Amino acid sequence: MAKSANKPPTEQLWKQWDRKARKEGFHSTIYSANTDQYKGEWKNDKKHGKGVYIWKDSGDFYEGDFSNDKRNGFGTLTKKSEDGKYQRLYAGGWKDDKRHGYGNLFFSDNEYYEGEFYADKRNGWGRMFYADGSTYEGQWLDDKRHGTGMLRLVNDNRYEGEWHNDKKHGHGRFFYVTRGQVLDGVWVDGISKMGEMKDFGREQAIIPTPYAIPDLKLENPEGVLAEAEANFLPE
Repeated sequence: MAKSANKPPTEQLWKQWDRKARKEGFHSTIYSANTDQYKGEWKNDKKHGKGVYIWKDSGDFYEGDFSNDKRNGFGTLTKKSEDGKYQRLYAGGWKDDKRHGYGNLFFSDNEYYEGEFYADKRNGWGRMFYADGSTYEGQWLDDKRHGTGMLRLVNDNRYEGEWHNDKKHGHGRFFYVTRGQVLDGVWVDGISKMGEMKDFGREQAIIPTPYAIPDLKLENPEGVLAEAEANFLPE
């Protein structure tokens, strides 16, 4: 007597529903419990690949890369204002939903930062363009100018030197380009404590000083500077 062929066991109904409900590949629009919207690629029920996420409460949206359900890779964050207009806030690298790597951060139409980020803050090297026309280029730490950098003012006068906690601090030089002089010295909390003023490009200055600085010299200028640094910049 012929034996009947063995049939595979029937899949339980709840398993069928679960398998069909899993999000994999591209989906049109998925609404979360708080009615935020996501349109894009999925992998193993998580946002993964290219997509657009819209926050319902604010109208802000992110467009770019996702990995393991978080913003990872390159993407753009755009803010919706009260009058319904959209303004780009950030375009650049992301890691675990935080700004990370190289990117551009926009504060307004005429004030923005371009440079490195770490853990959602300006960290590393970067250039800041301020609304008043001045620019800073140099090192950053936790959203503050910190390390070595140059601040150029609108009139082209500039400071080159050390920074600490967003202020001029340490050894630096301030170039008074408009009058053809340079101050080489020590700053503490944004204030010049001591230094040597010299002529620098005075012949080409826009508003040069009437007379050149007399050629006066200290017997030990290096020692004076070292003493000032020891007094004002203790380790």
